Amino acid sequence: MRVRREKGKGRAWDLRNIGWRVGVDATAAASAGVLVAPIITVIDRAIIENASGKRSLGDSMRSSLRTLLFKPHNFFFSKPFALIFTLYTSTYLTANTIDTLSSTANSTPYTTTTHGTPKFAATSLANLSLCLWKDTHFTRLFSPVAARPLPLPTYALFTLRDSLTIFASFNLPPLLGPKLPMQLLPAFMQNWRRESVAQFLAPAAVQVFSTPLHLLGLDFYNRSSGGGLGWRDRWVVVRRAWVVSCFARLGRIVPAFGVGGVVNGNVRRGLMGRLE
Repeated sequence: MRVRREKGKGRAWDLRNIGWRVGVDATAAASAGVLVAPIITVIDRAIIENASGKRSLGDSMRSSLRTLLFKPHNFFFSKPFALIFTLYTSTYLTANTIDTLSSTANSTPYTTTTHGTPKFAATSLANLSLCLWKDTHFTRLFSPVAARPLPLPTYALFTLRDSLTIFASFNLPPLLGPKLPMQLLPAFMQNWRRESVAQFLAPAAVQVFSTPLHLLGLDFYNRSSGGGLGWRDRWVVVRRAWVVSCFARLGRIVPAFGVGGVVNGNVRRGLMGRLE
């Protein structure tokens, strides 16, 4: 590979090891995806079944965990697991690719990460489209309501929910990390990298606001707008499931964009460092 210089502009495109760098991006993304997909599959199913009244959160999680422990082949080769793995691996791969493109165009170190508009736009587009695709299948698979197209309000609410999560997961940590008052954090976090701490805190905190959007979207699917159903009726359902669903979503978002984000970042940073 070589460094190609744009004619007349003097800016170098660092194309050295570009094939290996793309491979590192994919390896890091897949490592994070396969690590977080099992627990997220269990929790996402439980939230939908609990919100729809099909069965309780605990019963659903116990059933899925039994399958994971005693029939792992059924779990890992199931449609729900494949949907979740594809969603998160693709999201991380998109973010990694944006970082590599930026590093290549600006001839910065391979380990460089970005936090600007292009990264937010690209990761949002990938995550939103794949998450809506996943939610469409999960809602149809695990809701007691007969399968039907997701109504427009559900799509809109799920889109807003995922936009908040993506911004908090990929754009906030690099901005928040340098400003964190590390001395106020628990002792076990004192020696962590600031960016790693921010990678856990930001996505988790935003779930307080995104959970009601998720529950409201599910309610629009489970109960049609007919029969004079108003916002007060829907708010009763959202409020009843808010707390338990918020904790459940915290339990999925910490692996998804906390643990997953740290694993993706560390694997990418380590392998890219070897290439340099």
